[in-house]
Amino acid sequence: MTDGKRRRGLATASALLGGVLVLSACSGGGDDAGNDSGKGGGASQAQVDEAAAKKTSEAQIKITPKDGTTNASINNSAAVTVAKGTLTEVKMTTADGTAVSGQISADKKSWKPDAQLERATTYKVTVAAEDSEGRAAHENASFTTVSPSNSFIGNFTPDDGTTVGVGMPVSINFDKAITNKAAVQKGITVSTTSGQEVACHWFNPNRMDCRPDDYWQEGSTVTLKLALDGVEGAEGVYGVQQKTVTFKIGRNQVSYVDAKTKQMKVTQDGKTIRTIPISAGSPENKTWEGQMVISEKFKETRMNGATVGFTDDDGKGEYDIKDVPHAMRLSTSGTFIHGNYWAAKSIFGSANTSHGCVGLSDTKGAGDPNTPGAWFYNNSMIGDVVVVQNTGDKTIAPDNGFSGWNMDWEQWKAGSAL
Repeated sequence: MTDGKRRRGLATASALLGGVLVLSACSGGGDDAGNDSGKGGGASQAQVDEAAAKKTSEAQIKITPKDGTTNASINNSAAVTVAKGTLTEVKMTTADGTAVSGQISADKKSWKPDAQLERATTYKVTVAAEDSEGRAAHENASFTTVSPSNSFIGNFTPDDGTTVGVGMPVSINFDKAITNKAAVQKGITVSTTSGQEVACHWFNPNRMDCRPDDYWQEGSTVTLKLALDGVEGAEGVYGVQQKTVTFKIGRNQVSYVDAKTKQMKVTQDGKTIRTIPISAGSPENKTWEGQMVISEKFKETRMNGATVGFTDDDGKGEYDIKDVPHAMRLSTSGTFIHGNYWAAKSIFGSANTSHGCVGLSDTKGAGDPNTPGAWFYNNSMIGDVVVVQNTGDKTIAPDNGFSGWNMDWEQWKAGSAL
């Protein structure tokens, strides 16, 4: 073979070989693979995905709050639900492994803990469910509840289930200063079966009282609803309470202390049922004037002048009586109406001699039920009104005890945040 023929032959062979290589590359790709799969030679990705989907449970588990949540509610957290399936197991523990008791609903569609959660605690939730085909599904979450430093509560009075006098307001003292008063007030509802309009008044960022225009109607029932869970009372500080409280209003008893006549008229439904001689504050230590409300009752208690600013030159209390009988608090600052056994009986009804309290004749030991002090104590309840008149002193401040009745209705409503 000549060189020319040889070169032509190699070129022809190369061309043929190149064609084979190109053809092999194309036929070895998607076309031939597609043809092979169509002939049952292998599974496509779509078919693989479809087969896997048929093995996956349709049950859809939802855990509230979401995994990683902080400042979670202590009331409504850890709610577990399932769609397209039923729950088979729910486990909730604290971070240290302590189990939290809870119940799966009768229809096996939901679960919740049996009791309120603790603040500043991390919880872990593990859930298993299955769909109608018995295929299992699982879900896990971890969250942390709101801490005391990032939450607030309202300490309220009166207590649930109590019976109180007609002057007892709903008084709420918050453990954190509230800056978003409107939001917090919206979460608090006070209503009464008497139909009286009730308005709330903020005395300061920590205290809000609620009352009607006039005293509560006797025999009515008052309901306080706290829906503060999750309400932001101040920046980064959230409410945690979700509670309903009811209390009853007793008979309408209002007592009138007249420092000028030195007599007290006890009235029920506007009718005088007894007149009692009293001794009010001396000219040097006059008793506040105005409407006051009995907030505490003590059969016997200690009264030390040093605690309310009455001290001698040595810094000791001007008086220290460790067994004052039948004492009932009228103000936060220390005004009481109480029995007095140490003074001469002749002063009651004739002289004002106290350091600002209203005194009634009594005996040492609080054991004689026939004394005026004992009678008034036994016939009074928390929330009864005592109106003090003609002392010559100024009217008690509305936030000193439960003395908000000394504000007229328009002034009272002006203190609302809504």
